Amino acid sequence: MKRSEIVPMPPFFDRYINLVDDIDIFEAFEKYAPDAVYADKDSLLALGDGVYEEGKWTVKDILQHVIDNERIMSYRALRFSRNDQTQLPGYDEEILAAHTIASHRTVEDLFEEWRELRRSTITLFKNMDETMLTRHGNANNTQINALALGFVILGHPIHHMNVLRDRYFPLL
Repeated sequence: MKRSEIVPMPPFFDRYINLVDDIDIFEAFEKYAPDAVYADKDSLLALGDGVYEEGKWTVKDILQHVIDNERIMSYRALRFSRNDQTQLPGYDEEILAAHTIASHRTVEDLFEEWRELRRSTITLFKNMDETMLTRHGNANNTQINALALGFVILGHPIHHMNVLRDRYFPLL
């Protein structure tokens, strides 16, 4: 299924979904693999712990956040695809970010975790049929289906890569 088959387009999450081409979700998983979206690893490494403004996340913090978000969105997709209608809460990314060990990890270690997670995410989605992909649930007071959550998983890292290019890379 393609991005254009997400009906209705969920508010707030559309900012991530619309960053992904209107292609089949499995083509998108291939096109937007972690190493493809974040191909400029030399710049990521060169930034080190640099931030463009006090209180902003480092590259490692951003990578950990992208990983955490993919886990949460996958969990939501699992629940909704299996017709669990329990309303799921939102999450506070600042709390999660404040309680990691990302600063003690390497960029490559974070990428390895993300690659492993992405393989698991793809397997999860491969085991959903069209009915499962289009089942809706409520997360953070927003109706969203599993297909949309898959495209959020893909678009969210693109959003953060755009922030890195726009605000962090000029520091180099």
